[in-house]
Order: sequence, then structure tokens, then C-alpha cells
Amino acid sequence: MRTQRRQAEQREVHYHEARILLLIARFTTPKSGLAGLTKLAKLDFLLRYPAMLERLLAAGEASWPEGTAPTPSERLAVESRMTRYKYGPWDQRYYSILGSLTARGLITYGNSARAEFRATPQGAAAATSLAATPEWAVVDSRIRLLKQNFNKSGSALKNLIYDRLPDAVDRPWRTEI
Repeated sequence: MRTQRRQAEQREVHYHEARILLLIARFTTPKSGLAGLTKLAKLDFLLRYPAMLERLLAAGEASWPEGTAPTPSERLAVESRMTRYKYGPWDQRYYSILGSLTARGLITYGNSARAEFRATPQGAAAATSLAATPEWAVVDSRIRLLKQNFNKSGSALKNLIYDRLPDAVDRPWRTEI
């Protein structure tokens, strides 16, 4: 029983790492990366809660590229819960996920006023391989939609979520969304 639980936990960790790697890789350009933990957390929130993302898209449901709209079950649930924290949705696993991706040479990040996360060449190759699989193709398409419509600063994303998705943030700190 303990071994099965440990294996399930490891699969979950790998799942979160893969999603974050895809997100960082798609926002990495030759000149810049994904700027800041706030931006990472807000984009990840919209990725994990596609029904919330749909509410922010200008044309709503019509904005989704073919095959990427939330399924009926996704409209009622989320892929993994986040917690309401100081500046909105947050997942306490970000630090360990980012550390693991860095330790394996898949991302780098600078520690200036705000961290900028970049996929390394090895990380970009891994993300490209992941995106080519049926399991990750929809996630990758949704990330591309995020980049096209929400490539804003972390503060601007936070304000957008606070203004347009009050039900996601009007709750006590450390409660699940």
C-alpha cells in the first residue's frame, strides 16, 4: 500500500513538473523568459482552471482553437486544486517543482528583483517532445492561447483575475479554490 501511494505521488509530481516546463518553454524567447513567480502562478491558474480562462477570453467559448475548449467534466472540476493566498491563486509546490526542473538542467532562473524563468535547450527539447504527445497536445495548445492573449506582467494578470474573477479570490487565505 505504501509503495502504491508513493508511486502515485511521484506520478503527480512529474505531472506538475511537465506542465510547468511546458509553460516556461512556451514563454521563453531568445531575448526573455517567463518573468516572475506571480506571472507563473496566474498563468498556471488559468491553465488548470480552463472554465475561468474561458471567462477571461474576449469571445468566450468561441476563442478556443479547435479541440482545446474545456470538456463538460473540466467545466465542473479542475485538474488539481490551488490555494487562495496573498495575491490570488497559488500552489505551494512551485518552489520544489522549479528547483527540480533547475537541478535537472531543464530551466534556469535569475534572482533579480523578480525571477525570470527560461527553458534551457534541453528543457525546450523535452517540452517539444511532450507537446507532440496526445496527452499533452491540448495543454500545449492552451498555453499557446495563454501566450497570445495573456502575455502580461504578473501584476496585470493578478489585477485581471481580481477584477473579472472575484469568485476565485473572494475567500479566506489558504482555502482551496
